[in-house]
Amino acid sequence: MASAQKILVIEDEPDIRKLVQYNLTQEHFNVVEAEDGEQALSLLQREKPNLVILDLMLPGLSGLELCKMLRQRSDTSRLPILMLTAKAGEADRIVGLEMGADDYLAKPFSPREMVARVRAILRRAESKPALETAVSYEKGPLKIDFSTYEVFVREKPVKLTLKEFELLRFLVQNPSRVLNRDQLLDRVWGGETFVTPRTVDVHIRRLRKAIEKDDRKPKWILTVRGVGYKLDEKAVE
Repeated sequence: MASAQKILVIEDEPDIRKLVQYNLTQEHFNVVEAEDGEQALSLLQREKPNLVILDLMLPGLSGLELCKMLRQRSDTSRLPILMLTAKAGEADRIVGLEMGADDYLAKPFSPREMVARVRAILRRAESKPALETAVSYEKGPLKIDFSTYEVFVREKPVKLTLKEFELLRFLVQNPSRVLNRDQLLDRVWGGETFVTPRTVDVHIRRLRKAIEKDDRKPKWILTVRGVGYKLDEKAVE
């Protein structure tokens, strides 16, 4: 299975890039390398990778800027992204997740952990088609097509990342049920991920910004203090 998977590694430090390339190749992944954001953009169109490993601190076009660009483009909006960062602070991790990264890895990192995270992200991405159905959800101004991953609010299309979409899917499939962070992590990120409950909060905040009328005073996705989140379907209707 791994032999068919192509990974684009975007890293300006040659030693780290070669370390990543070597360990992924040893696991039979097909690795393509880029040393900056501009080179990566041209490779993305030609190579069509299954996953991107993206350094946060790139010369010129930064990793954060590139991540944001990929999430805004229709052809790469759901491309899995593992972000590498030399900064281990919570703020830097949160910024990366808010820009749309699926996971992050702080330098220096264990090559075995890096490979494990790549495999976990790819497994989650591969499992999505099996869960797709032609069923749609429509309540009040909110409409979701689970087969095309399209979301409309008041008849206007809303752009969501894959994680945001899966969060919304799980919430609408469990209306008025309080879902704790561990349940959301397990459903959306899977049991083998290396993310924290804080990740859920970051993605809920982004989801609210996308679909709520006023994300500072959310009416649809409610916080249940000390427990988790729930969709208030009556408010949606």
